[in-house]
Amino acid sequence: MNKDFISQLTSFVSSPVGIVAIAIGLLMVFQASRSRQVGWLLFSLLCFASSLSTFGSQWMKVPPALVFPLQQLRSVDRPLSIVLLVLLTIVALSVPMSWRQKTLPKPIDYLIAVQGVIIFKTYVYGSSEFAILSLLTFGAIIYTMKKALGNWLTNDENFYFAARSIAITGTIFIVLNTYQFILNRSAVTFITNRFSGTTANPQQAGILLAAVIPCLLFVIQQYGSWKFPKYCWTAILVAVIYFLALTGSRTGILMGGVSILLFYRNNGSAWFRIILFFGIAAAVVIPFLQPENLSSSATGIDTSVSDRFTSTNNTREGVWSGMWNSFLDNMILGAPLEAGGRMGYGENSWLAVASNLGLFGLIPMLLMGWECINLLWQLYKLGERQSYYFFQCSTVISGLGSMLVGSFFEAFLLGNITNSMLIFLAYLLMGGYLIEVDRFRTHYAREEAKFADSSGVY
Repeated sequence: MNKDFISQLTSFVSSPVGIVAIAIGLLMVFQASRSRQVGWLLFSLLCFASSLSTFGSQWMKVPPALVFPLQQLRSVDRPLSIVLLVLLTIVALSVPMSWRQKTLPKPIDYLIAVQGVIIFKTYVYGSSEFAILSLLTFGAIIYTMKKALGNWLTNDENFYFAARSIAITGTIFIVLNTYQFILNRSAVTFITNRFSGTTANPQQAGILLAAVIPCLLFVIQQYGSWKFPKYCWTAILVAVIYFLALTGSRTGILMGGVSILLFYRNNGSAWFRIILFFGIAAAVVIPFLQPENLSSSATGIDTSVSDRFTSTNNTREGVWSGMWNSFLDNMILGAPLEAGGRMGYGENSWLAVASNLGLFGLIPMLLMGWECINLLWQLYKLGERQSYYFFQCSTVISGLGSMLVGSFFEAFLLGNITNSMLIFLAYLLMGGYLIEVDRFRTHYAREEAKFADSSGVY
């Protein structure tokens, strides 16, 4: 195993903070067997912990420290994620089987195949220790998805819990980073004045923020009237959009825009309210901002960040071209891997697979993409046919659709224990549940109709 990681994990588990965290975690495991909400909260904590990371480069070995306790949390990012994953796996061991016949939809099957090729090639040609660690962590993730989350998703209430767990992930990120932003903004904006938060870079922060938008919209939609919880969730959504703008991530902005567009694709009145809201906000704020005050001190958005959204510079053309040429040179097995090394991915999930794994990885990856599109189409038809499931389907369509769009600009679909991978898998599980429950109800409706016809009941 990786000695540095094992040492870090051992130090965390034996530290006072680690002991307290494990004790609280075990208490949550005990409660999760009685309350599904606690189980979903444990998944939220895992998603957030897996987003913790430290920026590092050849020019900056040690980034600015965060305030207490964020610096302490970030310093144990990987061990904390592993501990939470182990706790969730323990919960999965006691989850009974549900009525569902297939808890993992087809796209996950092909994604497992892609990860299998990555792990196999890394074990044979690269770092065997890292490959074993990847196998254990990804295997535990798939097991918890299949045994715990998949079997929890048995009714509409648990679909709401699943969506809310992703929304809570965004809430934890927003609350903690707002705390950091107020006390010391420079520690989370030191990368060319772009907001990175407790993640490794602005791109990761942008993807996380964009990925939680559909679930925030769904949770807000569940409240018919404007009550205190709805105001709170709306405030979180506004904060998510604000910090998303601060990241300067064009991928994140694109994903966020696609999310909102797909979620409200058939709701003209909702689009009117959104435009009206931003129009009123602009009318109220802009008159109070003189041209000389439109700077980072007034808006929090540095000019170097805002310039990225108007820039036509293609920063990925060279990387994409290099990965494509690498695939053409090594079409079967992908580019050779250095002995004891790990795979490096460029800014495109699909080209990264082609470059690193060749056709052995690209074929299951393309099949995964095709099954995702097929799932989106089925959800679209279900939402049109059953108005009751429209917003549930819209949540998955907007979340899964936006992440697929983002995957063409970042390689987050190839992560192992990362927040983007966990959320992507959660959206697939939620979509699979909607399709299966529709088939289940359609089957029994047909059986009842046959029984009524044969018995003469009208």
